[in-house]
Amino acid sequence: MWPKYWIAYKTIARKEILRFARIWIQTIIPPAVMVCLYFIIFGNLIGQKIGDMDGMAYIDFIMPGLVMMSIITNSYANVVSSFWGAKYSHYIEEMQIAPIPNIVILLGYVTGGVIRGISVGIVVTLVSLIFTDFYIYSPVVVLVVAVLTAFLFSLAGLINGIFANSFDHVTIIPTFVLTPLTYLGGIFYSITLLPVFWQRVSLGNPIVYMVNSFRYGFRGTSDIGPELAIVVILFFILVLFVACMTLLNRGTGIRP
Repeated sequence: MWPKYWIAYKTIARKEILRFARIWIQTIIPPAVMVCLYFIIFGNLIGQKIGDMDGMAYIDFIMPGLVMMSIITNSYANVVSSFWGAKYSHYIEEMQIAPIPNIVILLGYVTGGVIRGISVGIVVTLVSLIFTDFYIYSPVVVLVVAVLTAFLFSLAGLINGIFANSFDHVTIIPTFVLTPLTYLGGIFYSITLLPVFWQRVSLGNPIVYMVNSFRYGFRGTSDIGPELAIVVILFFILVLFVACMTLLNRGTGIRP
């Protein structure tokens, strides 16, 4: 029984990986180009006016956040677009009537999102070497936070894909929810610069924990302890995982 499920999982995951790998010029290169613009505009031009942030050059401060932003957006985008495409082409129904559990389908799609997110993160990290020297303070924290974050936003992308009934629905959440949360997640500033009230409000943004723990992994400094940040990320993963499984089991957005 389990070998059959393993073959099904590998098939779905391979399809998802090949899907973005075949069009790498559209899926891998654009995030790298965008990050180059961020480094040039925010890191070099504006950063020289800002000076140091948390005891380091501004361009060094924003580097982990820019990598994390790339991981978040690409892991999310990969799953939401792929799952909506499966609904639009009506082959998701064939997958659901196949003798494989929904958790296999979920993990297959999420694996593709994680691989794309991590792949883009690695490329963006290499691109950052053009603009700044960096060292990794804690490789374990960097790896764990990157994988958990990609997993979390792959689940979020799957939920968006389940509810999406048109391509417009695919872009609404990234535009009006994900992008604001990302820009307010401490990528370009330390939340300690905010008034106390807004610092507390910022702690309700899960991306704050991801960016800060990722920055700790690279720089050894963070506004939030990495242990707390990882616990928060795991909590959101559990919530979204349960939500995804519930929606798939009910056939929400798939069955009439």
